[in-house]
Amino acid sequence: MALVGKRDGRNFGYGRQLSYAGPQALKDLFGCGHYGTVKAHSDRWQAFVRWCRSEDGPGFNDARQIDRQTLLDYAGYLRQQVEQSAIAIATAQNRLSSVNRTLAALRGDQYVKVVSPSKALGMRRTSIRCLAPQGQDREQVKRIVDVLCEHQQSRVAAIAQLARAAGMRLREAILADLPRLQREAEQLGKINIQDGTKGGRSGASAARWITVDDHIHDALRFADQVSPDGSHNLLAPDESYLDFQQGIVRPARDILHKHDLKGFHELRAAYACERYKQITHHLAPINGGHCYQLDRRLDQEARVQISYELGRNRIVVVAAYIGGRA
Repeated sequence: MALVGKRDGRNFGYGRQLSYAGPQALKDLFGCGHYGTVKAHSDRWQAFVRWCRSEDGPGFNDARQIDRQTLLDYAGYLRQQVEQSAIAIATAQNRLSSVNRTLAALRGDQYVKVVSPSKALGMRRTSIRCLAPQGQDREQVKRIVDVLCEHQQSRVAAIAQLARAAGMRLREAILADLPRLQREAEQLGKINIQDGTKGGRSGASAARWITVDDHIHDALRFADQVSPDGSHNLLAPDESYLDFQQGIVRPARDILHKHDLKGFHELRAAYACERYKQITHHLAPINGGHCYQLDRRLDQEARVQISYELGRNRIVVVAAYIGGRA
């Protein structure tokens, strides 16, 4: 336990500083693991703490002082930030949600929370892609891969190739069982993405088969070549996922940005757009295609298939990758 005082003491026993107490309570709540989730909530909690200490905030440094009105005041501040284009709607909603989660961890109950962040903000986030994804040009991706290799970032280059070729998430590419995937590719002509999947969707009950093409074959071969000795994925035997992400992947993002790629998620979207065109023989909506207007059934079939291949369980989410129905 990370408690440093009595449960009814300052910050519910998690220390004297609000900034310290929140992350400690989150670590207790999630236990070992979920490092990314804990860090995301902690970062957003720190934004809340900065507001508390600012001229606009209440000046609190003790979570026991925070009530629902405090949260509504914070929502008002966030709404103002969105209106001034300082942050996105999604960012504001995520910050409110993380404050809810962190307060629950500190208090041990959910008596103080914003029931609906979107209603508190008075605005809804949009999950429909508005800009064509970067990384659709395979030559651009090849240049990025070459530059990463020149900077001794071959494992990150492998991640980029797997994301673009097979639509893998960052975590899926890092933890992919490369020998198994290569066997499946050679013997079955398709691969089942199972390792590092989101929300525990793995195993036979949540199979996610992707038909293999030359690009996937090449990506798997390259990833296997750069996989550390004694490993069946991109992590060294003595290397943790968190250490690899923070020490290797994060610094490499500067290279991606310099070559007009915001992140690996753009490569997943590029994969989705390519699959839409392969299935429908029309450009993805975000690229100017109008399949929905011409054949709604075909558009629906494509979205269902892409949702499956991306490991998403809601077809509506596909609009965040290929654009809406227009």
